[in-house]
Amino acid sequence: MKDEQESSARGGRALAENLEWPSDETIYAGWIHDLSPCSPLKKQVRLMKLPKVSTVLAAAALAPAVLFPSMASAAEQPAPAGVSGPDTASDASGDHDSQEVLDRAEVQRILADKESGPGVREAAEKALAGTAGDLRHFLTAESAKQRRADNQVKVAQFYNTGGPAVRKAVVAALHGSDEDILRFLQEGQYTARAEDEDRAEVQRILEDKESGPGVREAAEKALAGTAADLRHFLTVELEDWRWRDDKVKVAQLLNNGGPAMRKGVEAALFGSHEVILKFLKEGQYIARAEDDRVEILTILADKENGLSVSEGAQRALGGTPADLRRFLEVGLADARVIDNRVKVAQILSVGGPAVQKAGVAALKGSPQDVVAFLKEGQYKARAEDEANAAAAAKPTAPVQQPDHAQNTGTGQSAQTVVQPVGSVSTSTGTSATPAPAVVPARVASATAPVSGQLAATGVDEGLGWEAGGAAAAVAAGAALVALSRRRHAADS
Repeated sequence: MKDEQESSARGGRALAENLEWPSDETIYAGWIHDLSPCSPLKKQVRLMKLPKVSTVLAAAALAPAVLFPSMASAAEQPAPAGVSGPDTASDASGDHDSQEVLDRAEVQRILADKESGPGVREAAEKALAGTAGDLRHFLTAESAKQRRADNQVKVAQFYNTGGPAVRKAVVAALHGSDEDILRFLQEGQYTARAEDEDRAEVQRILEDKESGPGVREAAEKALAGTAADLRHFLTVELEDWRWRDDKVKVAQLLNNGGPAMRKGVEAALFGSHEVILKFLKEGQYIARAEDDRVEILTILADKENGLSVSEGAQRALGGTPADLRRFLEVGLADARVIDNRVKVAQILSVGGPAVQKAGVAALKGSPQDVVAFLKEGQYKARAEDEANAAAAAKPTAPVQQPDHAQNTGTGQSAQTVVQPVGSVSTSTGTSATPAPAVVPARVASATAPVSGQLAATGVDEGLGWEAGGAAAAVAAGAALVALSRRRHAADS
């Protein structure tokens, strides 16, 4: 190749030195003929002026001699020190180094990302400690694989802490594609969690003792439905059902309320839900306190009340609305039990055997037994005592006496002698004349009422235990009165 270039250069120079140039027309005609008909150069030459053709041909002839020797000399001469040509290997090495720098920066960014899971972090640290190929492999393949595994672990962790809806969504995501897992982490978990929260709230409302029947029925229906049903119940239906149930509660207060309560209920039922709620929280208690005060004043005016009831009523009137309610619900019944036992003890102190027997039995029984004695038992026992006293006041049947005169032969006939109880009898030896029946003083005193009290009746026989029972009953009554007064003093 080198020899050919040198030969062409020498030939070109000789041609330039010894060439006899023809006329312009000859050169033009011959060259045009030699050129290919389709050559673009032929067309350009035709357009050139004839004087310029010779110049062009001379330049073409001298070109090999000028160009080839310079190329050959350039190839033969050594390159100057410190000067080098283009180095393609150096360019490739530079590109490789810059790619490694970029890959390393990207891996470090992934490692610093808080959203990266443990698998991604471990693989990133391993890649950073390796070669440029390890970095590239991590970015193109390993990172996606580890990220998928980390996402699966994240989804599985929701199963342990989530509710029914979250667990259902977790199972569906794990059985789905990578897109399903990402969709659960980005959206699905929040939707499922909201459904579980709504379900828990509806369940709490259902278990609340303050929830009315309407709210409970609607809550049960929502729990049996979809997530949309739960949300609709909480955002739309709940308040409406609460309003209805509250109106029913207000209306029920009419059953046990007085005039003030009825007035407040009527005003609340014609108001808004806020008015009803305010009445249930405050108004009903104000109205009830007013009605309780009126009721206690009515009780206090009753002359049949005992000391315990009267003192308890006065203390309640001087207290709070809660004291009024407590007296009517608890204190009144306790005070009446004490007063009733005191009344029984007072009746025993002046009653006959039957009254005392029935009274002692009542005191040994329940408060209901005491009330039954005061309402009916004492009157039956008193009637029994009066019947016994009347029977004791009647004369007994005649007694047949033996005929002593006939036996002695005196000729006198036997006389039947009737001896009334308590009568004064005399014997003259001929006949006995019955004296008028005389009632003993103790019997008369037993049948006659004293100071409006039921008097004792009957005879002296068999009165030992009754008298002892009456004394015990009187002592018990006095003790009850003292106990009641001490209790009232302690309460005040």
